[in-house]
Amino acid sequence: MYSKPQRIEHKTINNLPTSLTPMSKLIVFCAPSGSGKSTLIAYVMQKLPSLTFSISATNRPPRGTERNGVEYHFLSTREMQQHIASGDFIEWCEVYPGRYYGTLRSETDRLLEAGQDVVLDLDVIGAENVKKIYGSRALTIFIQPPSIEELRKRLEQRATDSPEVIETRVERAAYELSFATRFDKCIVNDNLTIAKDETLQACKAFLNVGSID
Repeated sequence: MYSKPQRIEHKTINNLPTSLTPMSKLIVFCAPSGSGKSTLIAYVMQKLPSLTFSISATNRPPRGTERNGVEYHFLSTREMQQHIASGDFIEWCEVYPGRYYGTLRSETDRLLEAGQDVVLDLDVIGAENVKKIYGSRALTIFIQPPSIEELRKRLEQRATDSPEVIETRVERAAYELSFATRFDKCIVNDNLTIAKDETLQACKAFLNVGSID
């Protein structure tokens, strides 16, 4: 069975800094693996260049040409654990023993204070935490596959995972789908062209953006 990763909620969810730029907002995307989330995020960010991605933190070492502050904020294990203990993460996950990933609230707030609209790619628990912290300043979007059967088919067609990994992803998807109704917007990615348009329109409406070619 799929084992839910550990998470911690921010300890001061009702203490939003007053210095944040009133117009800056957050858009949070969440979806089971294989739902097309990355494609939709890339499309929206291409169409709405004002959006910027909030960089996550991790204690894993950089890979290849990865740079600190570009792909991730690369921290030591001690630094990650200190941030966890202090409640500095909007969300965090120990994906396997000793390997941490998380979204620092300071990073997200830094972007908001600069007047930038922020995109986050989180899991269902992380998305709920963002909503608790930022309230109406955050739009949560869940990208949903047409069905579990279709999701399994897509994962198999990708041919990048073993049958065991695919089964784990499908089990996780079933868990994540149980959260779909808690999101502000749920978009079924059955037809990619339609899903792109629905996602873009939802983001434009939330950001009060006019017509875009």
